[in-house]
Amino acid sequence: MCHGGSVPTAVSLPDDWPAHPDQSLSLNRMGSFDWDLLTGLMHMDEAALDVFDTAPDEYAGRPASLSARVPPAEAARLDALVSSALKSGVDSYGAYFRIRCRDGRLRWTHTQGRVMRGQDGRPYRIIGIVRDATEELSHSAERLGLDEERRRQTSVVESTTAALAHARTVQDVIDALGDAHGLERLGSMGMVMGLVEAGRIHLVAEGPVDSFVPGTRYTRVDEQYPMSEVVRSLQPRFLDSAEEFAEGYPELWAKISYMDISAAAYLPLIAQARPIGAIGLLYQDKDGFTQDERNLLVALGSSIAQSLQRAMLLEQEHDLAEGLQQAMLPRRIPSVPGAEIAVRYRSARMGQDIGGDWYDVIPLPGGRVGAVIGDVQGHDTHAAAVMGQLRIVLRAYAAEGHSPATVMARASVFLHELDTERFATCTYAEADLSTGVLQMVRAGHIDPLVRTRDGECRILPVSGGMPLGLSAEFGRLEYPVTTAELDPGETLLLCTDGLVEQPGADLDDGIGLLASLVRGGPADLQMLADRLCGVVDERGGDDDMALLLLRRRVDDTPRGGVRGRLQQHVAPGDPEGLVAARHMIGAAVRAWGARERSDEIELVADELIVNALMHTDGPAIVTLRVLAGPQRRLRVEVADRSSALPRRREAGEAGVSGRGLMLVDRLADVWGVEPRGSGKCVWCEFVMG
Repeated sequence: MCHGGSVPTAVSLPDDWPAHPDQSLSLNRMGSFDWDLLTGLMHMDEAALDVFDTAPDEYAGRPASLSARVPPAEAARLDALVSSALKSGVDSYGAYFRIRCRDGRLRWTHTQGRVMRGQDGRPYRIIGIVRDATEELSHSAERLGLDEERRRQTSVVESTTAALAHARTVQDVIDALGDAHGLERLGSMGMVMGLVEAGRIHLVAEGPVDSFVPGTRYTRVDEQYPMSEVVRSLQPRFLDSAEEFAEGYPELWAKISYMDISAAAYLPLIAQARPIGAIGLLYQDKDGFTQDERNLLVALGSSIAQSLQRAMLLEQEHDLAEGLQQAMLPRRIPSVPGAEIAVRYRSARMGQDIGGDWYDVIPLPGGRVGAVIGDVQGHDTHAAAVMGQLRIVLRAYAAEGHSPATVMARASVFLHELDTERFATCTYAEADLSTGVLQMVRAGHIDPLVRTRDGECRILPVSGGMPLGLSAEFGRLEYPVTTAELDPGETLLLCTDGLVEQPGADLDDGIGLLASLVRGGPADLQMLADRLCGVVDERGGDDDMALLLLRRRVDDTPRGGVRGRLQQHVAPGDPEGLVAARHMIGAAVRAWGARERSDEIELVADELIVNALMHTDGPAIVTLRVLAGPQRRLRVEVADRSSALPRRREAGEAGVSGRGLMLVDRLADVWGVEPRGSGKCVWCEFVMG
């Protein structure tokens, strides 16, 4: 190989060479070449071709014809050397390199080249010589500083250790050693690896593709196999020849002799003074192992064992942490009439890097369903423990019948009162599947998406409040409720940021990418969920992820006998709450089959809500329900905290006020007032066709 510290002397050849070849070159086992850089043609005399162990009829006049003789690593080094010489302006270069002869042996050669340049300084031709340097290097390797093998061994240890440093799973270790780069570093044509499991050796990686030997997936430690032997003895086993392999392990050799193995090294993988496995390296065209090579492989075995043990411990920790996480998620998703639901959870890649991501589906009275997605701050078992507690209390508050805003506020107070500094983001959606009305509250979480029946996807903006825990700490427990409609066949998508966040990318870009994946995804809900999780797996994200898909069924839209119930809280001075209540009422009227009376119902309900907000100091609680009976009726209730009963009065001279109850009396089929504890409820009913 070439030394950067010395530049060979320029080749002394006539400019019109090879018109007058020097016969003395061939007498000294040297050949000459003339390389036209403009055409790419390179003339090589017979002596030069002989150095490359190439017949004249095998050479096509271009350097690429010699690729079968020059190993890829050597070819890359020579290309880099010549390219550097051409660009730097030097007149000559020289290099030692190896070629592979026909019989598989490696031969050291040396080349010197002279770069010919035009008046503009551009190179147009290289003339030079090549010679067999095997004998020279064998006698003067120390003098020339060409102890290539020692440098290669040092490089193998460094590069293999560096590759293993990033391994976090057993498969990562196998991939680092068994891929093309790993085998090239080790000089091996194949690798086998086994792990010790309950007194047996489990083969987890085997040599070249399609080289698996039947009956060796699991073998006993006391069987006559090389890996079993090194595990028993804790000593490496070097097989210097095919004959030694066949004599020591005749049964195994009979099954792998077709692989033309000329040598093999089997190493025990020892961690904390006990064997955890064994690795075997298989070689072709290798004639035994030197002492330096044996020392190198033993050192590599130690490094591989440490990486393997670290990976096994990380996998155990991850399995434990993921088991804790899974135990705190719902064991099953309830069957909800009128809905199709898909949920998924993916933990972070390795170790204890799990988080507090969760999902939940909560059946509610009146055919409604609550859908929850959330993420507790942090990536550890404490985050998972907090998540489990928060999921339970949020489910309890929702099941008690509280409004979405109240559910979120109470959950925030609970988290604040826990002995933890963690906060959580969350989205809670309450869906009435008979009407498609969604009432949603968002606490610092990302917005949901909606996929339409024809496959389009859009972001569903939801008014937001502070994350759970923080809103209680800062006294900002008001969570606005956003009302929307989910049409038959449409799908609501709730997820945590692990599905959209990517290193170095903007969150909005991640949401846009998610929307495009949903838009182009399969129509089947379970397949769509798998596809989205598959994208996360391919990306190899370091964050956990939870996903909830809720689709309103097309064939379960309300019919004559369906009973429904919706409720909305409207706070004083909250115009958005009033708009949301109007939206809910309109959607319910249309969905429940009262479209012909929609104007009357919406007008009366709006009048009752406005009256409650104007004449009391608290919120108005609006409830809509369908009453079954001989005649289906839609009932509107507006409750407030005032015990003062409303009374009818004549309109003023300006005609602006005083018409509320007159309007209710005229449009509703029946109405009334009910005292309720510290407040009252004004109700009215409409007969539905």
